[in-house]
Parts: sequence; structure tokens; C-alpha cells
Amino acid sequence: MGIADLFKGLFKGPNRVDLWRRFERLRESTSGTMSAFYKVRDLKSGEIRGLKVIDQTKAAPVEGRYKGLNKPCEGEIGTLISGPHIARTIEWGETTTGDPFVLQEFVEGTVLHTVLSSKKSLPADRRLDLIRQAAEAISTVHDAGFVHRDICPRNFILRPDGKLTLFDFGLTVPDKPVFLQPGNRIGTPNYMAPEVVRRRQADKRLDIFSFGVTAYEIATLAAPWPRGKTGMAALAHDSPPTPIEEHWPEIPAPLATAIMACLAAEPAKRPESMQVFLKMIEKVGGESVSASG
Repeated sequence: MGIADLFKGLFKGPNRVDLWRRFERLRESTSGTMSAFYKVRDLKSGEIRGLKVIDQTKAAPVEGRYKGLNKPCEGEIGTLISGPHIARTIEWGETTTGDPFVLQEFVEGTVLHTVLSSKKSLPADRRLDLIRQAAEAISTVHDAGFVHRDICPRNFILRPDGKLTLFDFGLTVPDKPVFLQPGNRIGTPNYMAPEVVRRRQADKRLDIFSFGVTAYEIATLAAPWPRGKTGMAALAHDSPPTPIEEHWPEIPAPLATAIMACLAAEPAKRPESMQVFLKMIEKVGGESVSASG
């Protein structure tokens, strides 16, 4: 059995669907590294959904690393992660042409990366709220027994009501050492933990590092290290980041301490969980935040 055949087997869900007989395409696809995403209308129910179609040719080399480990596919993982800050997976399976697909709720809103890239300063209490919501989303992933592996502002959507939603479980794996072995250098370079860059054994604390970079950006609209488009940029993550106070002098001390701790090069020096991070900042708020920034 080849890698492509193995990959097809991994994604064999409860249905085999002729996508364009069942769905009306409402918006042109957004192409990712290994997939295309569509806004569609389900012609059976009339509901608006998000439809992700995976390019198995591109994804097979990644999935092939887990041959024989009974790794759940993206659709199955999505159904196992549920919470108020998680995009809900509705269905998954294989198309009549053999392509894996994942059907999700369609989340209206703006990608967090776009919000931050506008460089429009957010009120201090709003920054804190977004950081807390992002932490709660990642905590949900970890509590379900998984590591996301691609936490960054491009994988959060900010809804019109202010709710932050995490999506895209294409790189997510079970939180077990066998799925996080050295050599799997996967993720977005500017958010990649040093142990991933250095091809060392990893665990869920790689998400905590990536969250730290994201939280730093939410707080300051700046990056803790110089940016780059390749994995070489992530090599800088072994060096100390720019102190967050240089970008936000009035940042509440507990919030600064918690974010900077997430950016520690050594995993053991980071908060051991997102719940620990949330505990570190639980007393930050009210007048102390509203009066700063």
C-alpha cells in the first residue's frame, strides 16, 4: 500500500459525497498549503457551511509520517474538539472523486491576522479579552487530548460579536510523544517553537510558545522577533525576545510576565498549560487595564 492509498484510508468517513451536486458554491475557494476552502450552501438543508477539501497529493507526505499509528484524520479530530471558541465540525468523509473533505460551521468574521495587520490599536481591555479567548480555545484543544501545531493569528476568526474562534486542524495530532517526535518541523515559521525548529522531541508546550507570539502581537501589534518567510526566521527564537514593555510600557505586570514566560526557549520554563497561563492573568482587568495602553 502506497502513501496515497494509506492517506485515503485515513480519511474514509461515514459518507462518500458528490460535493457539487450537494452544495452550491457561494464564494471562490481560499487555498491553503494542503487544501481549498469554500463557503457553500447545503442544497438539502439550505444551511450556509464551510467546506474544506484536502489535496491528498500535498497532504500525503505529512500523513505518511504517522503510518501504522492509527492517527485520526482531520475531520475526526474536529468532531472530538468542541467548545465555545472552536469552529464546529459537522461532517467529514470522502468525495466521489476520492478527495477527503471536512464540513464545518461557516464562521462569519475577520481573520485575526487581518485585524492585527491593520495596525489599528485596540483598547487595552479588548486586547486582554482576545488573549484570554485565544488561551481558552487552545486549552480546549489540549483538554481534548490534542496538540494544534499551527497556532497563529491566521487560524483565529474574530466574529462581529467579539467572539474569537480557532479553526483549521489540518496539522493537529494526538498529544502523545510518538506523534511529536524529532524531525516533524511543521507550523508557521514566525510562530514556531525552538524545539520544533531544532527537530527535538516536542509536546503541547509548542502550542504555548506559538500562543505566546500571538498574544504578544495582540498586545502590541508588534512581533517579539524579526519576521521572515522561511524556517530560518524561527532560528532567532532561541534568543531572548524584545521585552514586551518596549512596545506597551503600561502593560500590567502579570500580563507581561505571563506572555513573556510563554516565549521561553526552554519548554520547561513556559507555563505548563494554558490553564496555568489563565491563572497567571486572572486578576488582570478592570481599571488596571482600562487605564493603560
